[in-house]
Amino acid sequence: MTQTESRVQRDSEVNLTDDTRDLRCGWGNIKPGCVQVCNNAKGALVFICLYGFVQSMLVNGFVNASITSIEKRFQLSSYNAGIMAACYDIAYVLLALVVTYHAGQGNSKPKWLALGTFALGTGAMLFSVPHFASGPYVYGSGTSDTCDVTRNTTSTSDCTTEGSTLPYFLGVFILAQLFHGLGATPLYTIGPAYLDENVDETNSGLYIGIFFAAATIGPAVGYLVGGQFLDLFVDIDIGNNGSELSQGDLRWVGAWWIPFVISAVLGWVLAFPLLGYAKEFPGTAAIREKKISQAHKRGGEEIASHPDFGKSWKDFPSAVKLLLCNPTFMLLCLSGATESFLVAAFSTFGPKYVENQYNQSPGLASILSGAAIVPGAALGSLIGGVLMKKLKLTCRGMLKLCVVFSVCAMACLLVFLLRCPNVPFSGVTQAYGNSPATEQWTASNLTDSCNANCNCQGEFLKLTCGADSLQYFSPCHAGCSGELTTDGMMQYTNCTCITSNTTASPVEASMGNCPSSCQTLPVFLFIFFLIMVFTFGNTTPATGAILRCVPDSQRAFALGLENVLSRLLGE
Repeated sequence: MTQTESRVQRDSEVNLTDDTRDLRCGWGNIKPGCVQVCNNAKGALVFICLYGFVQSMLVNGFVNASITSIEKRFQLSSYNAGIMAACYDIAYVLLALVVTYHAGQGNSKPKWLALGTFALGTGAMLFSVPHFASGPYVYGSGTSDTCDVTRNTTSTSDCTTEGSTLPYFLGVFILAQLFHGLGATPLYTIGPAYLDENVDETNSGLYIGIFFAAATIGPAVGYLVGGQFLDLFVDIDIGNNGSELSQGDLRWVGAWWIPFVISAVLGWVLAFPLLGYAKEFPGTAAIREKKISQAHKRGGEEIASHPDFGKSWKDFPSAVKLLLCNPTFMLLCLSGATESFLVAAFSTFGPKYVENQYNQSPGLASILSGAAIVPGAALGSLIGGVLMKKLKLTCRGMLKLCVVFSVCAMACLLVFLLRCPNVPFSGVTQAYGNSPATEQWTASNLTDSCNANCNCQGEFLKLTCGADSLQYFSPCHAGCSGELTTDGMMQYTNCTCITSNTTASPVEASMGNCPSSCQTLPVFLFIFFLIMVFTFGNTTPATGAILRCVPDSQRAFALGLENVLSRLLGE
């Protein structure tokens, strides 16, 4: 070997070493050898999954579980609470295209992921600030559930917003939700694109499926953990023993703010490892060379592959036009919007449907629905990823798998044709006294001669089941003047509206729904579980198909546009 050839080989080895060093995990010039064990796709998958878990636990778990307590604590109306919840989606829609367009053209994907977790933590901490700034919780005198002929129904409530500054904290909650939207923007767009870029096409579906599965578990954990903290009094320095309120009191407010402090710490901690990742891993270049483009022929790959395309914001309209003219991408967006609509409907009204159709308590209905939704969603995401890996699906194969999952989900929707008889509701579906409706009786009239002197309040629904197998709006509307607690269950006596007591017990009514005679609940829950499996099983191959049918430089941007269209059209 000549001296010139030796020098060229040595220079190549030096350049290779420098390139490899640039791809090492670290922060600036600090690249410890001990952290390089995480400098691969599996390590990134762990942290991105934790990111998705924390985000869904916070936004879809803690926020939803605490919204009622926040309304009560800060005297917010349901309208204001709705505005607060909508700000998350508003921020997501406004920022998704901007963030993904910028991140998709450079080497900043891990940096955007780190910024997202930091913003998520900041939003969570902001969400807890009103608790520390508002002072101790001051509650009113409360109300009675039973029949009280001496109650003054014309007195004003102690809970008034006049002269109170508490509603002004709504601005802080809105700001926190905007940060939550910013924190979620890179997660579901840049996250899957970053994983897909750094693994081979065979394993890409499995990685994305694991990511979506981790994100679907978060809400269940959020409701579970958030519910446990709501059993503690909001001012923990006073404690449950320091307050005269019990958890069954309508004035009770739990420690809703603690989960948000925990989420803030988790978000900030996760930002640190994500910030240390480079634009790609050692060996990614070799994986990229083996990949074959499957972009649609109308996807504008020749334009998007130009080195200068996307470097300026002047190319933004062209980038959007290329995606809108891609028929495969647009059909996948419409499919995603339909799926988002179904998921939003099932998540919101699934517990309501179980509660009303099968006459279950709100708490039990939520548990039963969650037991079908969460495991079904996680299993579906994993099944979609495993099938993509085992069958080694191309873009065309992923689309066929989406069709199969969609057809199966549509077939299972027939379960909603199951019907159960409604439990008779006094004053709503029939007259009081277990007698049929007459011409003189008016539907939805809760006041009758048996409770006319009880001065019942119609603002608070406390479903009560009478010994006559009729449902009542509250113990007061059943004419009950006595109450007692047995094994933690509130029961009532001396009920003037209950004309027939088939039991020998003096108890004439108990808190909660009357039992339903319908026996199809297990069948419904099983098929509802299958609906979730097929619906979320469609998510993984659909995401993979989007990443395949567009040019490589537009992958993150395509996911951003798909998410925006899904939220605008489907939720």
